[in-house]
Amino acid sequence: MVLTSNDFSGLLNERFFRNFLPIPATSSLDLGAITPDFRLPDITNGREIKLSEYRGKQPVILAFTRIFTEKQYCPFCFPHIKDVNEKYDRFRERGIELLMITSTDEKQSQIVIRDLGLRMPLLSDPSCGVFRTYSTGQALGAPLPAQFVLDKQGRLRYKHLFSFLDHNASVEQMLAVLD
Repeated sequence: MVLTSNDFSGLLNERFFRNFLPIPATSSLDLGAITPDFRLPDITNGREIKLSEYRGKQPVILAFTRIFTEKQYCPFCFPHIKDVNEKYDRFRERGIELLMITSTDEKQSQIVIRDLGLRMPLLSDPSCGVFRTYSTGQALGAPLPAQFVLDKQGRLRYKHLFSFLDHNASVEQMLAVLD
């Protein structure tokens, strides 16, 4: 396991203990179904995002990611976050919005955006309510990563749930769904 920092301050908080026990990813959302709506702050752009506002306008990818603190990233998610951020223009060029969802709070999320130079919307869900609604699972202090690809009508076209064999869907996998 690769550590992204040796600074563990802020790791042991209420969110850590609430997400400590393992719960497997079990999302039962069916392909073709309209996904649950939510409203979360977009820390990157300083606005609020309501998922249903994209329906009928453009496809959306929900990229749930696992960040423990502004200094500690999941070793499986850190390369994925960097790759998606570097290739964010590929999504935008095709009219697709990619929303990255994290359980870090607003202050932690601002540091993540600055340190990684994030250009995509980073949505803050410190209560982990949206992670739970989408049943992404949890373990060892944070929700598990998952990716959901929604078409222009907001219907689920693809879902990728975390496993140790296949941590995150690649940019190519997510884009191929909408070809």
